[in-house]
Amino acid sequence: MFRNHWKRILLVLTCVQVILIVATATSIWTYASESELIEADAAIVLGTKVIGNEPSPVLEQRIRHAIDLYEAGYVKKIIFTGGMTDGAEIAESVVSRDFAIRQHVPEEDILIETRSLVTEENFLFAGEIAEDNGLSSFLVVSDPLHMKRALLMAEHAGIDAHTSPTPSTEFTGVTNIAPFFAREVVCYMAYVAMHAVI
Repeated sequence: MFRNHWKRILLVLTCVQVILIVATATSIWTYASESELIEADAAIVLGTKVIGNEPSPVLEQRIRHAIDLYEAGYVKKIIFTGGMTDGAEIAESVVSRDFAIRQHVPEEDILIETRSLVTEENFLFAGEIAEDNGLSSFLVVSDPLHMKRALLMAEHAGIDAHTSPTPSTEFTGVTNIAPFFAREVVCYMAYVAMHAVI
């Protein structure tokens, strides 16, 4: 009887865990299609991998989307984030800035932070730059499946942020999207759990 009691508890806990995972995955997937196309002071472009002095295909999608927002008049400035990650010799934000300048975005309308190594730091340091430059409203640019976690982090950083996911993504096909999606589910749940404890 005692053993059966613990089996039932384990079964219940397993079911709860599965429900939480499915609910989180569904929420992230649904949120990925949301876009708040409003006028804001600046776009915050979340950094990701660079290849030498050039943006990776994923980062290039983010940069180009931010440029589209800028040229359409939705934002007045672009804040590129990201330091030197994965052994890179140049900061992600510097690569992003240089790429945007080559696409004829005026340098005076570009701001960068070069210290961040993770998404949470992207917002922390972007917030400092925003405060120094009198910017208070933002469109966050990243991949669709990254948006839910990114917006939660922006909220915790005290940033008035709105979603503007890239209209296209390099994460296509099951072999590419599945690992990224699974990682986002795990990271989102871990982030929520960590802040619930704190």
